[in-house]
Amino acid sequence: MADDRRDELEAILKLQRDAFTASRPETLGMRKDRIKRAMALLKDHGENLCKAMSADFGNRAMEQSMLTDISGTVGAGKHTLKHIDKWAKPEKRSVQFPLNLLGAKAEIRYEPKGVIGILSPWNFPVNLAFAPLMQVLGAGNRAMIKPSEFTERTSALMAELVEEYFTRDEVAVITGGPEVAQAFSSLPFDHLVFTGSTATGRKVMQAAAENLVPVTLELGGKSPVIMGRSADFAKAGERIALGKMMNAGQICLAPDYMVVPDDKEAEAIAGVSEGVANMYPKLLENDDYASIVSDRHFERLQSLVEDARDKGAEVIEVNPGNEDFANANQRKMPLTILRHVNDEMEAMQEEIFGPVLPVKTYRAIDEAVDYVNENDRPLGLYYFGEDTDEQDRVLNRTISGGVTTNDVIFHVSMDDLPFGGVGPSGMGSYHAIEGFKEFSHARSVYHQPKIDIAKLGGFKPPYGKATRKAAANMM
Repeated sequence: MADDRRDELEAILKLQRDAFTASRPETLGMRKDRIKRAMALLKDHGENLCKAMSADFGNRAMEQSMLTDISGTVGAGKHTLKHIDKWAKPEKRSVQFPLNLLGAKAEIRYEPKGVIGILSPWNFPVNLAFAPLMQVLGAGNRAMIKPSEFTERTSALMAELVEEYFTRDEVAVITGGPEVAQAFSSLPFDHLVFTGSTATGRKVMQAAAENLVPVTLELGGKSPVIMGRSADFAKAGERIALGKMMNAGQICLAPDYMVVPDDKEAEAIAGVSEGVANMYPKLLENDDYASIVSDRHFERLQSLVEDARDKGAEVIEVNPGNEDFANANQRKMPLTILRHVNDEMEAMQEEIFGPVLPVKTYRAIDEAVDYVNENDRPLGLYYFGEDTDEQDRVLNRTISGGVTTNDVIFHVSMDDLPFGGVGPSGMGSYHAIEGFKEFSHARSVYHQPKIDIAKLGGFKPPYGKATRKAAANMM
């Protein structure tokens, strides 16, 4: 990358950090004002942002973008505004006996960290830049955002709008390719948020480590759907189809593979296929069904299917309208179910991120649990069934970032639940009070009373009887 871009990034960081330092202590009113401006930007220009997203994808439903990227993100701002007074209050902590009797006091103050970097991806380009921003601003910070180059029009429009609603020392959007992203992730921020793949997450964390920058990593992984024998396979199938077909499966929380009872496999597959047919009677000429974002990503998905076929999988294309995808020139792909999969297949090794759904079978539920535990900890885990003992067994014996039971993905849309991964699916979380705390520094403050506590506690030399007594009491 040309050094002038590096200089430009460093100059913006310095501008924001200087403004941050000079303005402290900043009122909560100022924080609220910034959140309101971010919400106004989305409300005023939601339609144009949705048009830009559709153009970037090749096709993406305006209604879907409105729900996932615009109104959902405004909701995150509303939630932050509603709770910020309570979240920002200093938290009283207790001091040990007898200091509490002598007038000592302790508290935690949640204070802003400074300038926070947000590296956002292409799959929900507005939501994954602005939802963390709401909490970054709520915690009293400034922000620099580097959106994805894959959604070029959306990124350019966001940069233009942010300049209109914020001063450069409050929020700045930096556009550019991978070399800009690399330089961005190596800046000495006060905190860095990255959403994307596990492989890129490793590189981002390495770059941040150079400056000891704390990171929140929202990564992906293979989120399993475990179906119990007590599941309603028709209803479950439709819900899984909805989660897998929304955004054409380009969602970090999309159900990645299903694990179903061996005697119910046909029923489970029929439920999903039926669900697709109900929601998408046709796919090619259907604005409700998104395109795959790029030729490269489309080819990757095709090769995952071919690799599985070559290694013995049965490939089932769910194509309700019997359309000709081979000759369609629009990067649309039908839901492709893979049966008889094994771990040699690439589709079982990497996050799919598209409309391909491998199906595994089990005889006893513990086989499903063991399979999940043998692999990387996923971002989401989904259980379908009416057997609460079995549900508890699955939840108690697995580890995942979050869980939705009897549906998929929904836990991320709950404003009052933290969203984040664990292990290779990420670290740290945002949304809810946990997000506010993630972007704040929990500063311990202890107020010492007038009395000479050190002498009283035997800390003051010369050491003697009082010291020994204090040590004995503490033990």
